[in-house]
Amino acid sequence: MPNTFSIEQQAISTIRLLAVDMVEKAKSGHPGLPLGAAPMAYTLFTKIMRFNPANPEWPNRDRFVLSAGHGSALLYALLHLCGYGLGLDELKQFRQLGSRTPGHPEYGETPGVEMTTGPLGQGIATAVGVAAAERFLAAKLNTAERALIEYFTYVICGDGDLMEGVSSEASSLAGHLKLGKLICLYDSNHITIEGSTALAFTENVAQRYEAYGWHVISHIDGTNLDAIERAVRDAQEVDDRPSLIIVSTTIGYGSPHKQGTASAHGEPLGPDEAKLVKRAFGFPEDASFVVPDEVRSHFRAVAERGIGLEQEWKQLWKAFGQEEPDLASALSDLASGRFPASWLPEMPAFTAGEKLATRQASKKVLGAIAEKIPLLAGGSADLAPSNGTLFGAAFEAGSYGGATLHFGVREHAMGAMVNGLALSNMVIPYGATFLIFADYMKPALRLAALMQTHSLFIFTHDSIGVGEDGPTHQPIEQLAMLRAMPGFDVYRPADANETAAAWLLALERRKPAALVLTRQGLPVLDDADGRLRDGVPKGAYVLADWAEGAEAEPGNCAIIVATGSEVHPALEAKAVIEQEGYAVRVVSMPSKELFAEQSAAYRQSVLPPNVTKRVVVEAATTFGWHDVAGSGGTVIGLDRFGASAPGPQVMEHFGFTASNIAEKALELLKTGEA
Repeated sequence: MPNTFSIEQQAISTIRLLAVDMVEKAKSGHPGLPLGAAPMAYTLFTKIMRFNPANPEWPNRDRFVLSAGHGSALLYALLHLCGYGLGLDELKQFRQLGSRTPGHPEYGETPGVEMTTGPLGQGIATAVGVAAAERFLAAKLNTAERALIEYFTYVICGDGDLMEGVSSEASSLAGHLKLGKLICLYDSNHITIEGSTALAFTENVAQRYEAYGWHVISHIDGTNLDAIERAVRDAQEVDDRPSLIIVSTTIGYGSPHKQGTASAHGEPLGPDEAKLVKRAFGFPEDASFVVPDEVRSHFRAVAERGIGLEQEWKQLWKAFGQEEPDLASALSDLASGRFPASWLPEMPAFTAGEKLATRQASKKVLGAIAEKIPLLAGGSADLAPSNGTLFGAAFEAGSYGGATLHFGVREHAMGAMVNGLALSNMVIPYGATFLIFADYMKPALRLAALMQTHSLFIFTHDSIGVGEDGPTHQPIEQLAMLRAMPGFDVYRPADANETAAAWLLALERRKPAALVLTRQGLPVLDDADGRLRDGVPKGAYVLADWAEGAEAEPGNCAIIVATGSEVHPALEAKAVIEQEGYAVRVVSMPSKELFAEQSAAYRQSVLPPNVTKRVVVEAATTFGWHDVAGSGGTVIGLDRFGASAPGPQVMEHFGFTASNIAEKALELLKTGEA
């Protein structure tokens, strides 16, 4: 290595060229961001951030979120050099099947990746939740003598992130909450896929973020390490505002024919251009994945520093365990992937026959949960009175120990922030809104499923039973959308007791989950024999069975499968059908996901294959139910939008009544009779 390059210049060049080589070998990827943003990322990882590569899950580590996830090669190069156990062979498998270096960073796949990023704007929005978790945990766990949690959250975002609406929502709320330990470095290179940002993005970003209440530092030269470090150090001193540091960079820096152009963004430089870049940085032109010995030694000090930082923190943790043994034990359970048994609440009692909306039942259950779980935090997108989510003091600027977050009318940001809170692996977070507005939250819900975070979502006003608000507020396809996501639990309980059982499952399973709840009151089912408590964890169960021996005559038997509010007219329909001399079983199916997890023997015991006359009832799209109905069955649902009228009238108009359910079942039963 020529002496004209300092060790820091060599280190930055190594990061840049590892990224270039990853993209070249994969023949796919984004070399432009790593080439331009390497100096700021290097500064963060080597001079600013507190972390221990030997233990990527150390709770008090600083968090780094690459919101511009297409630049993943930059992050992988840094994780390799810093000693996260990501070998050079993994870098050589960039974007290949089974590697730990996927095209965009994926939480749980690569050590040191703090969250799954890719959809632009989700990274910075989720980081607001990560920063909120730090403030909440600090308020709950720290004392004047012991600062157990005090990490910073750092973000590198790009122009695309700041164009997406979710980042605006989240940034507005971050400014309102004065999250001073959130520092975002904006990689301002003025290029997107289609060309210059001047095509569509000419606003004054600095003034916008100042209006949000952020501390803004502008005009930082992206090649000036001292200026970058000073800006970050200055931002660290601002405790009452999040900080945006606008760093001027050149996309594809060092590429003589592509730097500063859109072609540097999302395609390999090409072998000839890659050689020219290596020559410009003083590296051998015909060698790939080169890490000079002096650079490797330089980064070794970063790993050694991290070990010392964690060792100091462990002394605080030891003292915490002695002073708060129960809480420390619970946090250890969470870190090990278990939900603490000591945090499971006693469920409130619900009397059979009383009428109660499942959203109201959820409110009572959530109240019991809030009393039992000290690190429960959540709220609503300005719908708390309707969602039943007002518990205790507010989480607000300067007073971060409150468990109620007022997200405002910001469903996009709420979903992302719930994920960020969950990524702490200590906070148990939830967010609430009407089911129809799950549409606004889809990207965050999907990321929760991808990351398998313990993100909990309460969706009320679950059907056309909403009534007068009309089709714009009556969900039809949303349940199918939620159920279609792999690894995402959906619960649509039929009454208060099923709601309580569903909440316990949502806590214990430690997976992303949605509780889908009614606006209208529903009769409370009798659970004296424990059928509901035992049945809900299995996803579906026999709520009301046919007479003993009836299964021996499958032609004379029918099964009605229903969810949520439709379980009750299904039970009424059973009585009508039985008056005609037929046998009917009613199955409540609050969770298709959990039912699919059961053994084939159990599923067949609930839905015997020889009983083909089945009616499935749900006040939503029929999509996704025909496999349960089978070839001999039918689905009563909605494959159109609803109508504006009082809820009971709308339900009757579209056939969600005992009489219509009985009529459809009798049609099936009488088919083929003489």
